[in-house]
Amino acid sequence: MALAAGCSKQSPPSLADEDSKQPTKIRFKVDWFPQAEHGGFFQAQEKGYYKEAGLDVEIIPGGPGVEVPKLVLSGQVDIAIGRSDDMIVFADQGIPFIIVGVYMEHDPQALLLHDEDPAKGFADLDNRSIMANPGVHWMDYIQQKYHISLRQIPMNYGIAEFMADKSFIQQCFVTNEPYYVAKNGGHPRTLMLSESGYDPYRVIFSTRAFVDAHPTAVKAFIAASLKGWQDYMTGDPTPANKAILKGNENMTSDFIAFSTKAMRDKQIIFGNPALGERLGQMTRKRMQDQVDVLDKLKMTPHRVELDKFVRFDLLPLDLQAEAE
Repeated sequence: MALAAGCSKQSPPSLADEDSKQPTKIRFKVDWFPQAEHGGFFQAQEKGYYKEAGLDVEIIPGGPGVEVPKLVLSGQVDIAIGRSDDMIVFADQGIPFIIVGVYMEHDPQALLLHDEDPAKGFADLDNRSIMANPGVHWMDYIQQKYHISLRQIPMNYGIAEFMADKSFIQQCFVTNEPYYVAKNGGHPRTLMLSESGYDPYRVIFSTRAFVDAHPTAVKAFIAASLKGWQDYMTGDPTPANKAILKGNENMTSDFIAFSTKAMRDKQIIFGNPALGERLGQMTRKRMQDQVDVLDKLKMTPHRVELDKFVRFDLLPLDLQAEAE
């Protein structure tokens, strides 16, 4: 995605003084229509965690064709969600985005195959065609790591071609497309992209200017959001689910339950406790590993230093201690 570096011509509205008793307004952009993958944020909203933290948060839905980074860079929204690998590439281009937190330890993106497909792992995909988003970094990684060649088909965000062709493979969210395939009589199987070794975080980010101007509000937003995610995944998710159903007319309770189960089964939100992973954890080592991967793939012509795109000091104190 091409973005223009530099300052926005459109300034965000003034925020309340962080020392005043007025709640700080934050316009928070998610990447799609309301869904379970946003559940923790809606839980924080509905349970009053943002309000308790002195914040007035507006959750703004995304959708097809919505370029979230451009909205953040232009000042139309204050904070958004994305992937850590994209933030590293943006930093290499001189675009002043800053990661301030993590809400998914592992990316839910996967490859969607029919269960009868002979490919059982990434090494078996040589000379196969895959429908995927343009500019994805994981495809180059997989080709180099497994010494295979892949052909890319532009993503159309549907499953019609997949359902019609038993040899078809496409990029998916493990929390999404498999549900529709099964609902339409198919037998889906997935290969988690994180299991290939290409393993970005799903992150919360903003611009350097916004974070520098409002560090207390950003820190409060991270803490309240993580509290929402903890409650959504381990407590009663009803408040968030009601908001999701209200905000997305195409959503169903059955689909929400499928997505939540997939996030739990694939250890997307909390990570793998056997590896010491947990909700909101963001470490310097893992970020550096991602920088090194992109550097090796020649996705970042300039060597990107961590302080160019991530801040660890806005995490809750226990997570700050684990970041080192």
